[in-house]
Amino acid sequence: MQIEPNILNQCWFLAGPTACGKTETSLQLADRLNAEIVALDSMSLYRGMDIGTAKATIEEQQRVPHHLIDVIYPDEDYSVAEYVEAASDACSNIIGRGRVPLFVGGTGLYLRAVLRGVFQGPEADWGFRNQLADEAKREEPNWLHQKVLVADPVAAKQLHPNDHRRLIRALEVLHVTGTRMSEQHQQTALPDSLRPQNVFWFSPPRDWLYDRINRRVDLMIQQGLVDEVKNLLVSDHPPARTARQALGYAEVIGFLEGNGTIEHAIETIKTRTRQFAKRQHTWFRNLVECKAIELTGHDSPTDLVERLVLQASPSA
Repeated sequence: MQIEPNILNQCWFLAGPTACGKTETSLQLADRLNAEIVALDSMSLYRGMDIGTAKATIEEQQRVPHHLIDVIYPDEDYSVAEYVEAASDACSNIIGRGRVPLFVGGTGLYLRAVLRGVFQGPEADWGFRNQLADEAKREEPNWLHQKVLVADPVAAKQLHPNDHRRLIRALEVLHVTGTRMSEQHQQTALPDSLRPQNVFWFSPPRDWLYDRINRRVDLMIQQGLVDEVKNLLVSDHPPARTARQALGYAEVIGFLEGNGTIEHAIETIKTRTRQFAKRQHTWFRNLVECKAIELTGHDSPTDLVERLVLQASPSA
């Protein structure tokens, strides 16, 4: 699945690590471009997961139309290929209204898939999947990750040790096709003449970003993250494996299930979010399509919009 280059060339992209200031800048940029925002975030897809994902508020969504938010329930799965297909449809509709699609978010895997297409892989081998899932329940917590580390080291480095669904998929692809998933996922960038030119990412100072992350986590707790998770767990669509692993949600669920104090959960969220931000930085830095916008920590959204517009392709 791949979005047509002629559509991609009419899109803008604003990526960056969590808490780096994308939201307000993207709203002002959307006003400037006559754009609608397409969320580039694997967790804001879930209905009811609002506080912990820093999802666009109702007011922000009223200010600028947003797409690919609240698409599925927390007990559902959503593949990268499904995301790309939905993004392609959203872009076509936005362009059809005479407006500009503006992708905004921090999920590097989604950004690469939109820019380069996605490998859909073989059909599921449920017997093999179930066998691995059963074995994983009997083994140490990191058993699946260790198996992938041996079988497909590149894929293992990109997957969280607790992401059993994707770890099993990596082993399944190798089992069914005889080829590592990471090798099949190595889509190359489009030729420069076809490549979208307005793909930017914010690269902030590390200490400044980490302080913002810490303060954002504290704010999420004040806004009611614990109550949000409680409500999700007793809802008609309680979080399944993927949603339960989301940053903030996994740690609060652990606390609610009796694993440590809320203070420990909060500190763990901060630590894991900082680690996640570091991985995001690596994703965007390694995508040749991405142009870095170096932040100082003193930039206003208005200043950043001006910098983005100045660096834009003349054809934009």
